[in-house]
Amino acid sequence: MYKEISSIHNPTIKQLVLLQEKSKERRKKGLFLIEGIREVNLALKSGFELTEVFYCEKIITQDALENLKEVLPDSISQVIVSEEVYKKIAYRSGTEGLLACAKSKTNSLEDLILPENPLILIAEAPEKPGNIGALLRTADAAGVDAFILANPKTDLYNPNIIRSSVGGLFTVDIATGSTQEVIQFLEARNINCYAAILQEAISYEKQDFTKPTALVVGTEADGLSQEWRTHATQNIIIPMQGSLDSMNVSVAAAILVFEARRQRGFN
Repeated sequence: MYKEISSIHNPTIKQLVLLQEKSKERRKKGLFLIEGIREVNLALKSGFELTEVFYCEKIITQDALENLKEVLPDSISQVIVSEEVYKKIAYRSGTEGLLACAKSKTNSLEDLILPENPLILIAEAPEKPGNIGALLRTADAAGVDAFILANPKTDLYNPNIIRSSVGGLFTVDIATGSTQEVIQFLEARNINCYAAILQEAISYEKQDFTKPTALVVGTEADGLSQEWRTHATQNIIIPMQGSLDSMNVSVAAAILVFEARRQRGFN
């Protein structure tokens, strides 16, 4: 199904702008926007349901357009938009003239399907979309079995998260829940929990991450809540060699998950 839109005042375009700008609208509609050829293809491969795709023939390459049409289900509406309209609905430049509208997932803890010996990365209450995007890239690079946001402060489908994750939002199994819910989830499945906390902590490389493991990181400003200190199998610390006592949360997460991967023989 094809149609064309050339006016920025079209009701469909106004709705897309709202989805791009307002988390309340995304939650209300259960929809969000995906920009870029790589991101749209990753979303399709990961089972996200697209409702419409919008492309500008003056921007998208012919090869990309032909490849897209080969993988798009026939049920998805394809909309050709003018360059003016595309610039209105695009969140960032350089997205190759392609944007899709997709249905959000529930991201429920109970929907996670874990292997027998999982490796999980958990982040508590990160607020900056750029940090969440970087954490998702780390989770993808390390091949973790799940990424969990505890006490999320930011809409997971914020366009800044999608942009900064470079598609990681679509390649990693993600769940959200309160800190209490996440702790109960781990305990019910006998998953060891290692919390990155300065107090009463042991150096991370002295721990055994070869068994079911969850690695938990907090924000640079506030660290982790008391609940993690109470319920952690062990508090762990990354020994700092300089004058500062903290590092970016995604950097800390990368150090921890790749140590776990090293112990597991990168399997």
